[in-house]
Amino acid sequence: MKELKLSAVNAPLQGELEVPGDKSISHRSVIFGALAHGVTTVSHFLDGEDCMRTVDIFRAMGVSIDKEGSQLKIVGKGRQALTEPTAPLYFGNSGTTARLMLGILAGLPFFTTVYGDASLTKRPMNRVVDPLCQMGAHIDGRKDGNYLPLAINGDTLSGIHYHLPVKSAQVKSAVLLAGLYANGETTVVETSLTRNHTETMLQAFGADIEIEGKEITVKGNQTLSANDVYVPGDISSAAFFLAAAAIVQGSSIRLLHVGLNETRTGIIDVLKAMGANVIVEEVHSKGGELLGNIRIAQSPLIGTTIEGEMIPRLIDEIPIIALLATQAVGTTVIKDAEELRVKETDRILAVTEVLTRLGADVEATDDGLIVHGKTPLTGNEVASYHDHRIAMMASVASLITNGEVIIDDISPVATSYPNFYKDLDHLIK
Repeated sequence: MKELKLSAVNAPLQGELEVPGDKSISHRSVIFGALAHGVTTVSHFLDGEDCMRTVDIFRAMGVSIDKEGSQLKIVGKGRQALTEPTAPLYFGNSGTTARLMLGILAGLPFFTTVYGDASLTKRPMNRVVDPLCQMGAHIDGRKDGNYLPLAINGDTLSGIHYHLPVKSAQVKSAVLLAGLYANGETTVVETSLTRNHTETMLQAFGADIEIEGKEITVKGNQTLSANDVYVPGDISSAAFFLAAAAIVQGSSIRLLHVGLNETRTGIIDVLKAMGANVIVEEVHSKGGELLGNIRIAQSPLIGTTIEGEMIPRLIDEIPIIALLATQAVGTTVIKDAEELRVKETDRILAVTEVLTRLGADVEATDDGLIVHGKTPLTGNEVASYHDHRIAMMASVASLITNGEVIIDDISPVATSYPNFYKDLDHLIK
């Protein structure tokens, strides 16, 4: 536990900042580099606890991964070179590691056991286990494989045609990764477009993949070739500074080299809908991913409605969007976001309780939030719920509260943004 006491600084955010590498892309760069043949160099890798779990797991299966600063050198020898780990694999708090690795481990010719921390152990895994078992996987665990720890007896898999029952890029990715080495073809059909970093990276590493709208097909028994990866800045991390600059009087900042993948830029669309003074510039492509710079300055905000196919494009940003909504005139409605119930914590409950304790007018619904603004915020003691995004949301809120905000535990911030507080201090003038 690492408590933090924060007081409103009464100063604007000014200047430039490069946020750390994208967490989703960092995970996948390790996975594909380890599965490919040849040497993959990853630049601007996110040095957070979650991504290092993925690195440690492949090291435990015999992959050479050297790290120097934010650069990785991965010596891949193909999937067939992976060896059986000598101890259970630990996923920590990383849902991405857990679900994507299950897709790989299910088809490997050996036995593995996997487990996570207290939070991850409560998160549902049957959304991945069920389609993998349809492909022929042998996975056992609590509640018919719904919760960690799990035991996987790797076997030969067969391709399936699978309609995603949830809006989850993790589930999609797990099935596609399993299909990459299964017999036949594997097709995944989405109801709403989710982040497509797996598909983009599959193409970059030479995979045979077809994408038609919301339908993705991979051929089985493929061989991948090494490919260097540059990881853009994480827009989910950038969102906290975008929100801070939007609500702190006199603020004006510029965030550099931020990932602008269209499946992730819902936060920018919401900021514009709320009337924020935000500009995206110098957009270009690198390694199949769009990136650019984002300027934002404080301005009056208005409430908006966020729903439907917008939700997968900003699911991780909803806590900080809820804070934005407390400073917007009118009502902001967030719905179709029931996936928030099964994140690191129940984020609908956590956001409601934290913001309410800070003086906001927030209602929880089954699938989202209703925020009535504009309301002044006051200091109070709040819980992070062992969730990095809740801790960072409360930290940004402290910039405008009348009184001290005491967060019970900020240690989870290290899972995605180890230097968050250093970078926040850098922008406060």
